[in-house]
Amino acid sequence: MFRSFVSALSLSALLVVSASAQAEVRLLTSIKPLQLIAAAVQDGMGEPGLLLPPGASAHHHSLRPSDLRRLGNAELFYWIGPDMEGFLIDVLKARQVPALAVQELPGLQLRYFHEREPAEADHGQSHQGQSHGQAHGHDHDHDHKPGSLDAHLWLLPANARVIAARMAADLGQADPANAEHYAENLQAFGERLDALDERLRQRIVAVQGKPYFVFHQAYDYLEAAYGLQHEGVFNLSGEVQPGARHVAQLRQRLEQTGPSCVFSEPPLRPRLVDTLTAGLPVQSAELDPLGTETPATAQGYEQFIEGLADDLAGCLEKL
Repeated sequence: MFRSFVSALSLSALLVVSASAQAEVRLLTSIKPLQLIAAAVQDGMGEPGLLLPPGASAHHHSLRPSDLRRLGNAELFYWIGPDMEGFLIDVLKARQVPALAVQELPGLQLRYFHEREPAEADHGQSHQGQSHGQAHGHDHDHDHKPGSLDAHLWLLPANARVIAARMAADLGQADPANAEHYAENLQAFGERLDALDERLRQRIVAVQGKPYFVFHQAYDYLEAAYGLQHEGVFNLSGEVQPGARHVAQLRQRLEQTGPSCVFSEPPLRPRLVDTLTAGLPVQSAELDPLGTETPATAQGYEQFIEGLADDLAGCLEKL
């Protein structure tokens, strides 16, 4: 009888431990880069979900009923914030569980339009009243207000650290039995980012100063961190085909610059790139600032950023 009682207790304890080990917090992110950061922190304890499908606009997206259900069921939800996913502002007001706009996290290095130097986030509050204009021809699908934020903040590995730290803390609070596991994942992520930083510096140093053009001003965070500077922004998107006059003006800029690289983005039509660069000493390549094709694994974020740097440097090395 006693032996049976002990066996029952052991089985109960085993079930409790097993349930604890298999606990999975329902974590959801708005865009792929945040999912990649979350995957590093949640590794071994679950897989973070992604709200926006590949290729969807982070600025304008119509959520399906199934998307709204996923959003309602998520225990933790992370989005960049109103400066990026404006379509979520009203949707999130109805959400019972708070959603975290990562642009409000203290400790982020934030960049504002018409400001060259990054500003330190002030206790999570957005800076207002800054001078503003469409910096370097920034092409976004939403209107910028005075002091508006360059919301592509995930492209700076130092910011990924800050976001990951908050995710680890939130996961540890939602799943205390595995808090140590999340903390260990966070530490490992930080160590990998240190190694990534060193590799990026070595990779990019040889191409600093070489001219290139982008179709969307999304890369200032990465450029500022590693000593790059684009020659210009063509303000082109995959949604609107520019007129012949505009294309001619862009070709003239390329002719005046000489050997350079032109970086398009998915889902821009390659035909436009060919029209712009035909007969000119210009290399063309593609950059994906959202890491659309990157698998959401523990090392996904580093693969995404390093791939972006490789695509950039790989083209510039041909000049």
